[in-house]
Amino acid sequence: MHDDHTGAIERAARSCLARTLDTGIAPADIGLDLDMVNEYGLSSLNKVLFVTAVCDATGVGVGNFTEHDLAALRTLRDVVAALSRHALAGEAAAR
Repeated sequence: MHDDHTGAIERAARSCLARTLDTGIAPADIGLDLDMVNEYGLSSLNKVLFVTAVCDATGVGVGNFTEHDLAALRTLRDVVAALSRHALAGEAAAR
C-alpha cells in the first residue's frame, strides 16, 4: 500500500512539475535527484505554483508546509517524500 501510494504521488509530482516547467519535457524524463532550480530553472514563484498543484492533485493540504519546508524541497524526490509523509499522516489520522 505504501509503495503504491508513493508511486501515485511521484506520478502526480512528475506531471505537475512538467506542466509548471512548460519546456516540453516529458514527466518520465524528469530526474528524481536533480536540483529543480539548477537543472530545470524552477523559479521561487514556480516552485510555489508546482507545490500547490501537486498538493491539489494528491489531496495533501499545502498548509502542511512552512516556508522553511518549501525551501528544503530541492529535488523531486524531496517533494515526493514530503508529500508521502503528510499523506500517510493524514490517512492515519482519518482512521
